[in-house]
This record gives sequence, structure tokens and C-alpha cells, in this order.
Amino acid sequence: WDATLDTNLKGAFNFLRAAASVFREQKSGKVVNVSSTQALRARAGLSPYVASKAGLIGLTRAAARDLGRYGVNVNAVAPGLIETEIVKNMPDDVKERVKNEAALGRIGTPEDVADVVLFLASDAARHITGEVVRVDGGLLA
Repeated sequence: WDATLDTNLKGAFNFLRAAASVFREQKSGKVVNVSSTQALRARAGLSPYVASKAGLIGLTRAAARDLGRYGVNVNAVAPGLIETEIVKNMPDDVKERVKNEAALGRIGTPEDVADVVLFLASDAARHITGEVVRVDGGLLA
């Protein structure tokens, strides 16, 4: 519990606290937190992870309110199942179930998430803050 919350939630909070003074001084900044679709539709057996990622969504929204007046955008992405080393070692039946549940019928790639992060960190997203963008291939659609 503590290790998961320390990494997923407290780490983001500590970054925001440290960066906020720089952002306020320069009157701009971009923050993109990485949450999870598990924060939006939890599965059994993942309570610490789900709580930490749901807390990160709350932190994202609160920080967007706190820092918006300084020209800082704070958003989050919520990836679904993404082809990572951990996912490669998951049982094939679990991966197939997720593929079948997703509207796009596939597991996401790291590039799928990175592209959304890049957009949120760009000037094209200058009027977006406090949002959570799902990158899940329509898993929660």
C-alpha cells in the first residue's frame, strides 16, 4: 500500500510542489500525469494501485485549479492495457479478453500514450486543463 501510494501519488505531488514555484515565476508550464483506466473502472485485487491512480486524477484536477491562474496546464492520461514488459508476461487469455472488450480490438502501444502526452504538453492544448484523456482503444467506451 505505502510503496504504491508513495510512487504513484506522492511522487507526482512532490514533483508538482517542487515545480509550482518555477511555473508561477515563469507564468507557464505543462504537467501531464499518468493515471490509469483502473482509476475509472477498477478490477478486483488492485486496491492500492486503483486508489493511487484515482488519487492522481483528483490531484490533477486540484492542481489545474491551483496553477491555472499562472498559465499552467495540468492534465492526465489514463492508459488502458499497453504493450509493456509486464503485459508481455501476462497470460494470453487475459490479453485476448482485453482485446475483445476494446472497441479498437487491440492492446495499445507506448507510442499511443506518448502521442497524447506530446499533444497535452504542446501549445495545441493551451486551453485544456484538469482533463483526463483515456488512451484505451475504447475499452471504457
